[in-house]
Amino acid sequence: MIFGLFETVSDFLATGGDVLKFIFFTTFLLWLLILERILFYKFRLPSVVAEKVTAWNSRNDKSSWFAHRIRECEISELNQELNSNIGTIKTLVSLCPLLGLLGTVTGMIAVFDVMALTGTGNARLMASGISMATIPTMAGMVAALSGLYFGNLFDGRAKKELAKAEDQMELDF
Repeated sequence: MIFGLFETVSDFLATGGDVLKFIFFTTFLLWLLILERILFYKFRLPSVVAEKVTAWNSRNDKSSWFAHRIRECEISELNQELNSNIGTIKTLVSLCPLLGLLGTVTGMIAVFDVMALTGTGNARLMASGISMATIPTMAGMVAALSGLYFGNLFDGRAKKELAKAEDQMELDF
């Protein structure tokens, strides 16, 4: 079962050409980062927010200029943790269609090479180049679409969680 799956994926990667291997690696990295963010929001986030809110609310001085800067620092640190890897996820999402386009170009070059060597438009000889042109494009778009949803989801969730934490950090004037 596992061997058959490995063989199928290997054949798919070979059909799409070398660019498809880069798309596969990029997609794998993208999903590792998505999984990291899911695990962070599920397990780590509540303790991080509670730690920041407790540290602020346990302070005696909440009204001085110095106290306000400390609050801003705590919120900034929380913002960094909430937005960690989201920029990388969005960058990888943007990179996937570009890699797909690169696959299209390299596949079309292979088609033109076949046409230049044979002098005709033999469909059988051009088929591998056409698959090298279409499969990476499709793979790049699918990878981008799958990551686009999560990139926007995490961005919105980070903003929401930051606003909730700011509301919990009460100010004295």
